[in-house]
Amino acid sequence: MPQSVLSVRVEEDVKKNFDAFCSSAGLNASVAVNMFIQATLRGRKIPFEIIGEYDPFHSKANKTRLLKALKDAEQGKNMITKTFKELESLEDD
Repeated sequence: MPQSVLSVRVEEDVKKNFDAFCSSAGLNASVAVNMFIQATLRGRKIPFEIIGEYDPFHSKANKTRLLKALKDAEQGKNMITKTFKELESLEDD
């Protein structure tokens, strides 16, 4: 099958570190990029999660806190025993 050249610009130190990593894994950059391309085409998606701005809701600490709150709720702990009107009156304080 004929091959084509894909040229990608990266910072020099990034390329040096990537080359070193690939070498330690028994690869070279070309093989690693080809593996990425094949995984992308096979899965029809980028083969890793891409996260934009930091979202504290999805942080590990918040997930842990939410799971604990869910477990506590299932066990009847930390239940709200005030009426809506009582809660509203707390806002005024």
